[in-house]
Amino acid sequence: MNRETALQIGRFMILVLVQVMVLNHINFLGYLNPYIYIIFILLAPININKSLFLVSSFILGLIMDFFGDSGGVHAAACTIIAFFRPVALRSVFGLSYEFQTLKLSNLRFGEKFIYVILMVLTHHIVLFSLEIFNFSHILLIAKKTLFSSLLTIIVTMLVLVLFRRNDS
Repeated sequence: MNRETALQIGRFMILVLVQVMVLNHINFLGYLNPYIYIIFILLAPININKSLFLVSSFILGLIMDFFGDSGGVHAAACTIIAFFRPVALRSVFGLSYEFQTLKLSNLRFGEKFIYVILMVLTHHIVLFSLEIFNFSHILLIAKKTLFSSLLTIIVTMLVLVLFRRNDS
């Protein structure tokens, strides 16, 4: 097992533990709940095997569903953003992504911020649409998506800034 694989496995386990033990118990006003476990998907290596990445993202969501008794909504949301990730990377980073020269740890704050916003909003729209699954509650879906996304984006950016790697 190489260093990068060990890092990914460690990141997976730490994010799952923090989400399950701490963050799943935070629910302000019924709308605010940070979902930082998706950092695993956000920070996966650019050149990761696509099939392995989709399966590991699905397993991540399945673990969240198991601990949250949420019936598969996290697994679906994680799989969708894992599938959507190359589109988001290409949209935000352009040629750097196309030529595989992109290192997420070396990006400017603004680029990371746009990428995180795009991925978190996609995840939360899917998650809350499937969780509520009723078009007559579109305002509730929008509220939960907006407020949880804001908190998730803030916490995710803090984690990315505080725990960034120096790969110079």
